Amino acid sequence: MSNSGTPSSETPPATDSAQEAFGSTSTTPAPAPAEPSGPPASPTTVIANHKKKDTSKVRFQAIGNAPILKQKVYTITASNKFLAVIQFLRKQLDYKHSDPLFLYVNSAFSPAPDEIVHNLFKCFNTDGKLIVNYCTSPAWG
Repeated sequence: MSNSGTPSSETPPATDSAQEAFGSTSTTPAPAPAEPSGPPASPTTVIANHKKKDTSKVRFQAIGNAPILKQKVYTITASNKFLAVIQFLRKQLDYKHSDPLFLYVNSAFSPAPDEIVHNLFKCFNTDGKLIVNYCTSPAWG
């Protein structure tokens, strides 16, 4: 700053105090991230790769007197909300909307219907599957 009180275009010299605060002993700058080489991928390739990666496996386990499914493990779209899992299970069990059905993740909690399946899978998967317990009466908190 100049003596007149107006800011100047000069910047103060950089100090190593910020580097010392984070435990850095090197004064050399970090290397710039490498830029991708080659032509960019086509949109169809990007979409196809995204669709392959956007799936999660869900394993349904019956509790109490709930009917048992013939197939227990299903692959679903990970970007869906948990409401889609609820609706899918109701359809598989041939349950009406008025029939009681309670779902729990890992026998511990009941997620909100607007929770994203990928988030649940990322946090609570067991052996690469999201375990969803279902029953016709409340079982866990």
